[in-house]
Order: sequence, then structure tokens, then C-alpha cells
Amino acid sequence: MKTIGMIGGMSWESSQMYYQFINREVRDRLGGLHSAKCILYSVDFAEIEVLQKEGRWEEAGERMAQAASSLEAAGADLIVLCTNTMHKLASHIENATTLPFLHIGDATAVAIRTRGLQRVGLLATRFTMEQDFYAGRMRDMHGLDVLVPNEEDRQVVHEIIYNELCVGEVREESKRRYIEIIERLVEAGAQAIILGCTEIGLLISQEDCRVPVFDTALLHARAAVEAALEEGDAISGR
Repeated sequence: MKTIGMIGGMSWESSQMYYQFINREVRDRLGGLHSAKCILYSVDFAEIEVLQKEGRWEEAGERMAQAASSLEAAGADLIVLCTNTMHKLASHIENATTLPFLHIGDATAVAIRTRGLQRVGLLATRFTMEQDFYAGRMRDMHGLDVLVPNEEDRQVVHEIIYNELCVGEVREESKRRYIEIIERLVEAGAQAIILGCTEIGLLISQEDCRVPVFDTALLHARAAVEAALEEGDAISGR
């Protein structure tokens, strides 16, 4: 079994979900008392959030590169970044280490295409919904058509993520607002919904939607386990 290196803390609410998902997947696949070999580098999200808000992405990229280098030095065999938004800085991580980097968008897109779907709605932070690093990758590399909510709905989704989900608050009113936004995306032609922020799974599940839901944190964690359990030196992602 290879050792999974995780860059987390953004937020720790979703990082603990990764830890649970990864270990449960290993247990289910190998049985008995098996658990994952993993190393977590957890940052202070308050510091990262300031860099995001102020557009200081190069500094944030340096933090991600440092985390990746530390994981490699600690003995990780592959790296997963436990957040969608910071995949804007994926190249900083890839350039900082010789380790395979498993992109969350790729894991999600493969699952969507496996279901034969092409047009999907995306719920995420404003950075992920409004910039092209995520939807553009899904379009150019995987042939997906990604729809995002309107400007007002994007602000609602973003604020609930940062003001509530990232601090562990799950509110029924916020769930209702998300479901309304999802319905508008479905009416606009979305065949499925991407939970494109790793915290959204705290609020929304498949039971809340009439179209398929793709939880990026779960899919990413599963891809990490598959890579860790691969035989030989072949490993996906790089």
C-alpha cells in the first residue's frame, strides 16, 4: 500500500471527511483491521482565506508548494489536495515535488462520464464557479459542459460555504436555499450536480436532488485509495 499525502485544513471540517472516507474505503476493500497509510499536512485556513480574498494567489501557491514538499520529505507516495478551490494552484504543487498529484476535477469528471452524462451544474466557492481553472479543465480535458448559478445565487452559495459550513454550521434554511439553486440549474439543463466544494457534502446529499449528485470529496478520496492500492509502480495522475 502506498502512503497518501493529504494537504488539508481548508477547512478541517472537510479534511476530517477525507480521513474518514479514505480509511473506510481501505477497510471495505481489504477487510479486517486494515486502514490507510496517510500523512496530513494541515494549514491554518484563516491565513489562506486572507490570501484568497485579497487575490494573493502566488503567495497561496507558495504555501501549497511548501506543504507538498513537506509531504514528500515525510514519505508520501502521492498527493491529494483536500479542497476544490485551491486546485487553482495545482501547478505549484506539481512543480514542487516528483510525486503524482491526483486532481479532484479529474476524479469527478471520470465519474460523471462513466454515468454517460455531459451537462452538469456546479456548486462551489465563487473562485471555483467564476474562474476557468476548474470548469475549463472539465471542458477541455473531459468534454463536459459546466453550468454555474446566476450571480446572486453564486454569492449565496459562497457565503454559506465560508460563513457556515467551514465552521461546522449546518442550517436547514441554507439547505433549502441550496436546493432551490440546484432546481434552477436543473431547469437550465443540468443533468447532474457537482458538489464542487468539499464542505457541501455536509449540507446536500443525493436524497435532496432529483438528478445525480457527485460529491467531489468522496470521489477524490476514492481515487486516492485506488492509486494507493495499485500494484507495481504505475499510478494515475502524473
